[in-house]
Amino acid sequence: MTMDDLFLQQLQPTTHDLGGFKVHRTLPHKERTMIGPFIFFDQMGPATLPPGEGIDVRPHPHINLATVTYLFAGAVDHRDSLGTFRTIEPGAVNLMTAGSGISHSERSPASARPSGPDLSGIQTWLALPQAKEEMDPAFEHVPKADLPVIEAGGAHARIVMGTLWDAASPVTCHSPTIYADIALTPGGAMPIDDDADERALYVAEGEASLDGQRLLPQTLYVLRPGLSFTLRSERGAHVMLCGGAPLDGPRHVWWNFVSSSRDRIRQAREDWTAMRFPLPPDDDQEFIPIPDVPKTVSYP
Repeated sequence: MTMDDLFLQQLQPTTHDLGGFKVHRTLPHKERTMIGPFIFFDQMGPATLPPGEGIDVRPHPHINLATVTYLFAGAVDHRDSLGTFRTIEPGAVNLMTAGSGISHSERSPASARPSGPDLSGIQTWLALPQAKEEMDPAFEHVPKADLPVIEAGGAHARIVMGTLWDAASPVTCHSPTIYADIALTPGGAMPIDDDADERALYVAEGEASLDGQRLLPQTLYVLRPGLSFTLRSERGAHVMLCGGAPLDGPRHVWWNFVSSSRDRIRQAREDWTAMRFPLPPDDDQEFIPIPDVPKTVSYP
């Protein structure tokens, strides 16, 4: 098959150097805003920060979306305005549903800072269906041991969300969603079935191909619907599969806010500026102000 036979689009990342580590962002993209409910797709690292340092993402707000944090290496302390505190480690899932509004912070644990913390993983945002956009905020942590794993043909696939290869993740899905972490050993292969209307593959590490076509790292490949493929690697790879059903209409993104309504985003901007969002009760001494020009926006 040719590239056009396999892919609808190939989305190249925007890369931000945050000092000590890089973030590769492939959604939202000027060519496409969403794949299923996925409206934001960031790869963090891999990096080892200098001894004594760590990441410190100060409290900031979200509306009308759910964040999914999934790590390959390192650990992050999550605190939110519901009073949640949870340390996420590799292979587990943090699902934070913002709904009508939430604020949270993400910081390297104090115990990891003296030696220099590792950081590697994927953070995604999932837009909520219109009927759930203003639902009550919620937080859910699912340990690595509770996520099903499929092993076959030199592949190890952890089902992060949804149902794939006849196995179902316990993580809540607010709309039909698929999300999997696929590790391929040298010579390994994994079928990519027609499990969702919209699907994409992302090579986070290593080398992989799909039906003979090489996949570039840090590129989100949107697959043609209705077809099944085979993912392979000659030297080993770490690949993410994401997607789901198309959402019920377009979504707008401005900074940390996602909504079907531009007016709702304007209201959220005003609310954060006026500090009408609650802050995490154990991390309320600082916050990220509204930017003049945000790095994350959707496109006309």
